[in-house]
Amino acid sequence: MKILCLSNGHGEDAIALRILREVQQHPHPPEIAVFPLVGEGQAFAQLENARIIGPVQRMPSGGFIYMDGKEFLRDVKGGLLQLTLAQFKAIRAWVRSQQQSGNHNAAILACGDIVPLLFAWLSGAPYAFVGTAKSEYHVRDEQGPLAGKSRPWAWKIWSRSVYFPWERWLMTRKLCKAVFVRDALTAETLEKLGIPAYNLGNPMMDGLEPENPARFYGADAEFREMERSLVITLLPGSRAPEAYANWLLIVEAVAGILSLFGDRKLLFFGAISGELNLEALRPSLEFFGWRQEGETKTQRREGSILRPAVSNAQEIRKESPNLLLPLTFVQRKATMILTQQSFNDCLYQADLAIAMAGTATEQFVGLGKPAIAIPGSGPQFTPAFAEAQSRLLGPSLILVKHPAEVAGTIQSLLRDPDRLQLIAENGWRRMGESGASARIAECLIQRFGESSNSDLSGIN
Repeated sequence: MKILCLSNGHGEDAIALRILREVQQHPHPPEIAVFPLVGEGQAFAQLENARIIGPVQRMPSGGFIYMDGKEFLRDVKGGLLQLTLAQFKAIRAWVRSQQQSGNHNAAILACGDIVPLLFAWLSGAPYAFVGTAKSEYHVRDEQGPLAGKSRPWAWKIWSRSVYFPWERWLMTRKLCKAVFVRDALTAETLEKLGIPAYNLGNPMMDGLEPENPARFYGADAEFREMERSLVITLLPGSRAPEAYANWLLIVEAVAGILSLFGDRKLLFFGAISGELNLEALRPSLEFFGWRQEGETKTQRREGSILRPAVSNAQEIRKESPNLLLPLTFVQRKATMILTQQSFNDCLYQADLAIAMAGTATEQFVGLGKPAIAIPGSGPQFTPAFAEAQSRLLGPSLILVKHPAEVAGTIQSLLRDPDRLQLIAENGWRRMGESGASARIAECLIQRFGESSNSDLSGIN
């Protein structure tokens, strides 16, 4: 068996990677090829023995063409249409080569949205689809349809699913062997429409186990009383320069928290993407009164996020210029640590998050915790994106219009334990348990294995 995986975006690449790793753990693993349709697919470098079969190119929008028409036009000028045509030809060539070599047990895994799904159908090979973005929670919950704000949204309600009829048509073709969706509500809806939908969990929740479940810092005396702190994780997103603008809004919100909770010990974790420059976050912190600690702790991976190894920061950078050091800032009773490692610990140890991100926000909510979002200027985290994300995540994601509203929202949450319990149960239900990638991989191999040799149609 051979599987070609199509994906279209950074987040989709990460999900596909998790599934394919599990596929390779099968006693008789199929041969795998990959084709990232958006970006350069750097995530797949972590996958052994999997080649990229066709042309890849980073577009000006970074993959967010659906957020803004201007971004789409920029991509068109950057060669999007020519790239798409070349990619389609490469997919057809791959399927044709399998047929000519006598391999009639080749299949396609489409991960993302309608673009890889459409390419999978046009290829003529058996295929499966992992729907990473859409969920029925965008338009309805267990009680019924949500209140809509736009005609396209209302039309989806009328059409009985968050997936458009043409998307569902692609899912009902004979060559479509399985559709893996995010949650039970989506699976139940599609099953009623004759689609082979499976609710095996959300791969986003895989691999999030904390490095140090018992304690965030280990036995360091400096942080022995951390349990009595209010711990807040800050998620500005990963795409520059947008993330830097998001960070400024988040730091403004933190200033309000310090003012309202001035008598309480506070601990902030800035979970910063490795694609960003930590030093670029310093000016906004200093503007709001934060000062860096005199000593910097190096990050190590032996069981905690910051295993103490106190040294002079300049000496560390001189000896190891590529080491990603955390930055520690203090103000009153508050400590803020910016780190580009130990992301899982940043999620697990926090009581709540101020989030202006995509996947990271969903993962945080999936752990049963509340997140507060401030819509930014985009191109990703726009008011429209934030509103759509709030429908997806329900009561677990709380939207505020201005950073000044964050502190009061936190105070209201902490005074309402019943609401916190509802948020926890909602997050677990909407995002699912870990282990989805292994379950999807097992089902994928089974469904493709059941395909008859005649499924691979001829391509001229």
